[in-house]
Amino acid sequence: MTQSIFDQISTIGLMPVIVIEDAEAAVPLAEALIAGGLPLAEVTFRTPAAGKAIAAMAKVPGLILGAGTVMKPEQVDQAMDLGATFALAPHFAPKTAEHALKKGFPFVPGVVTPSEMGAALDAGFAVQKFFPAEPAGGAPFLKAVTAPLRGIRFVPTGSIDLAKLPSYLQVPAVLAVGGSWMVAPKLIADKNWSEITRLAAEAVAVVKTTRGG
Repeated sequence: MTQSIFDQISTIGLMPVIVIEDAEAAVPLAEALIAGGLPLAEVTFRTPAAGKAIAAMAKVPGLILGAGTVMKPEQVDQAMDLGATFALAPHFAPKTAEHALKKGFPFVPGVVTPSEMGAALDAGFAVQKFFPAEPAGGAPFLKAVTAPLRGIRFVPTGSIDLAKLPSYLQVPAVLAVGGSWMVAPKLIADKNWSEITRLAAEAVAVVKTTRGG
């Protein structure tokens, strides 16, 4: 199950990172992303609406849905119960990561240093979230650090925009890139679904061009 999910994420190559304030916007948001050729999303547990939004989006056919900002073991259980198919964290919390491992739930811990990367790999997590990507040194840092650190695939997230997207996709160790520009809170609040679809399609085209597919 875990490998299948990560294979699908790798094929898509781009993960919208969503902070949602209104659960009623969840389904049209998911549909707008799918219409743009981007059937993948991470909904972060940063707002009171997140739980309802995840539950609603989990029912949208064709969407691969992850729960983000999963920082406690009970949030792993919550993500599973709501219908998410994987989870991500902004940091590496051993108890939370171990709980996900025991549950057999695909989990992506957050790392930023080589020591954290090595510790997470030793704990059984070959897919890791590089966060915050841009403030931590961006694609050049990731490319340099992954030269000796083999066997890890990364989801870099944090201040990445369309212009910076190709540089991350060109790093062999990158599984997919996380970004929020196509799902900016104002776009969601304004219910600007057509613009979200346009931005998603634009980003998908960049992924295909950069990766040669």
